[in-house]
Amino acid sequence: MAHSIEMLLDDSGDAAIRSAWQALADAGLPSQARVGAATNRPHITLLAAAGIGAGADDPLRGLAARLPFAGVLGAPLVFGGPRHTLARLVVPSAQLLELHAEVYRLALGQVTGEVFAHCRPGCWTPHATLGRRLAGTDVGAALACLGEAVADLQIQITGLRRWDGDRRVEHLLVS
Repeated sequence: MAHSIEMLLDDSGDAAIRSAWQALADAGLPSQARVGAATNRPHITLLAAAGIGAGADDPLRGLAARLPFAGVLGAPLVFGGPRHTLARLVVPSAQLLELHAEVYRLALGQVTGEVFAHCRPGCWTPHATLGRRLAGTDVGAALACLGEAVADLQIQITGLRRWDGDRRVEHLLVS
């Protein structure tokens, strides 16, 4: 299982993502709404790897003064592969990219193995996942069921957590 460092959203951002999850689920499409874990919630992954040790927690808690800050949920996007992932772009502001680079720097010494390539500075696309494992034939229907809900939305990035995928436990670092 993967471990990750994730940003959490304010109530409006959380509600917008959950609404999209529900629209996908109601349409019978893959949706994060179907993830039954109590810790399942909208988030933006900053860094992911095979493991991230608890030694990263205190340095990352030091980022509390940088939160909250404004962000924008932008257009839907699709990550390809044999199965596709549908997400909402989080517009990459300078402040967001600086926070990402700082999290990478602070947590790197606690990473087991390599940081997943798509999370490295310069390779990262900030996003909030809506559904995973969509067949290519489902992508159009998934985009259509989002409808008007994909207009840009001003949000606040309010928190930071470390997700331990092995134990399926979240460690809230900044709330």
